[in-house]
Amino acid sequence: MGKIRQTETFARGSAIRELTRLRKVHGLGNWRKCKGFAIVRLSDGTLRDAELHWYEANGIGKREFKIKRYLDI
Repeated sequence: MGKIRQTETFARGSAIRELTRLRKVHGLGNWRKCKGFAIVRLSDGTLRDAELHWYEANGIGKREFKIKRYLDI
């Protein structure tokens, strides 16, 4: 993946639906749900510009990246 640009936090703490599962799987932390844009390499080797969502917490890092949509047509 390329560098993530235009990062934005759009949910934190109890506003995250998956908070209980995140704490159980990855540990306690100040969890935030974020989004940003990056160029990603797909399994077939092609490069696409995509919107990404992920969870992150201090001391734990970024976890569970998900491609939400492709920006190029």
